[in-house]
Amino acid sequence: MSKNIEVETRSFIDDGQYQAIKERLDSDAGLIRDLDEVTVYFSGEKDLRMRKNANEAFVILKEGKLHDDFRDEFEVRIDRKDFDDMAELFRALGYEIEIEWHRKRLEYEAGGTKVLLDDTKGYGKILELERMAEEGQAEDTYQELLREMERFGIRQVTSKEEFNQRFEYYKHNWQKLIR
Repeated sequence: MSKNIEVETRSFIDDGQYQAIKERLDSDAGLIRDLDEVTVYFSGEKDLRMRKNANEAFVILKEGKLHDDFRDEFEVRIDRKDFDDMAELFRALGYEIEIEWHRKRLEYEAGGTKVLLDDTKGYGKILELERMAEEGQAEDTYQELLREMERFGIRQVTSKEEFNQRFEYYKHNWQKLIR
């Protein structure tokens, strides 16, 4: 059975929390990747997006709803030089760019968990913990991730309602927020 269900928990954090978590991860886990990413979300029924950094690019389709704790994810690597052409292909197919994100992402690995520290321009700083799980194990994996959040000092993760509100604000204002 393949592990294709992405299970994640995330929380907005302030500058002090960001720095403390970064320092802890730098000493305990070690940095895997330091990325400057651009992610483009397309319109439509499905959560279709493209992401690129200095070295690679991806087309990503996520099932379920945005900010769900777990959902199927399909990711296809494309040549970075084809990113703009692929975006143009999606536009020709009738998709519109709804949102563009610019973020600094620090990626760590700690005990089988991907730990991501994001600083997204105009949106905020986020701690995200992620694991892949098999069907039937997603809820248990999610509960484990919540316990790990507590070890980072996050006693209560940001609610889906707050994420959705902040997302909607960003969605309608991203063009001026990323300047």
